[in-house]
Amino acid sequence: MSKQDSLQSVLNEACELVRKSARGKDRTIAVSPEVADMLSRVQRRTAPKSTPTFSRGRIPSDIQDLDALEQYVSSCDACPLAATRTRIVFGSGNPHAKLVFVGEAPGAEEDRQGKPFVGRAGQLLTDIIEKGMKLERSEVYICNVLKCRPPENRNPLSSEIEACEPYLIRQLEIMRPKAICALGTYAAQTLLKTTETIGRLRGRWHFYHGIPLRATYHPAYLLRNPADKRKTWDDVLEVLKVYNGEVTPSP
Repeated sequence: MSKQDSLQSVLNEACELVRKSARGKDRTIAVSPEVADMLSRVQRRTAPKSTPTFSRGRIPSDIQDLDALEQYVSSCDACPLAATRTRIVFGSGNPHAKLVFVGEAPGAEEDRQGKPFVGRAGQLLTDIIEKGMKLERSEVYICNVLKCRPPENRNPLSSEIEACEPYLIRQLEIMRPKAICALGTYAAQTLLKTTETIGRLRGRWHFYHGIPLRATYHPAYLLRNPADKRKTWDDVLEVLKVYNGEVTPSP
């Protein structure tokens, strides 16, 4: 028997003696302060350790590909969204993509399917990629800052971003894309750590962990405001120049 097991056995026996002695009318037993302190110290020393929580932002160094990272993230419980998700929405597309589209967070349909940008907004993004940029959707990579859906599609909390953003960073480290296209106000503001509006952020190059980033309108916004599709196309053309190696943005 180990030393810890022996201590636990002694403690259990002592507790049983206390319980038997306390079965009188008052159901109490008096002990000296010294004994109370000793029992308290033994209890703390022998108490079972709590189940370790998921390490926030600490990704094992041996995870060097997207499949392994996705498997790791699938068990994440670093924030309360783990309790409300149907499944994680890790990302989809070419694991060696040179262009990554990043949204804010999954919606209801994404949460059900486990895939990013499905539904009408996803179809518009597909049209932008395939009909506009003349690329296959499978050639690029699409993901979100958050891998779990916030309830009722509310905006992400800062604590949720803090817990989840390291996964995006590792995704980008693995792929090493030439450019990022941030889709929508909240994705752009989150990545660039700013409160500037999408109208002020778009139209110029930014950098996220050294990677050129272009911000543009979210497809869901464009469905409500089709007049701004022209501005989005201007942004996409600049992204395409970097993708094709025609331009190299500088900080």
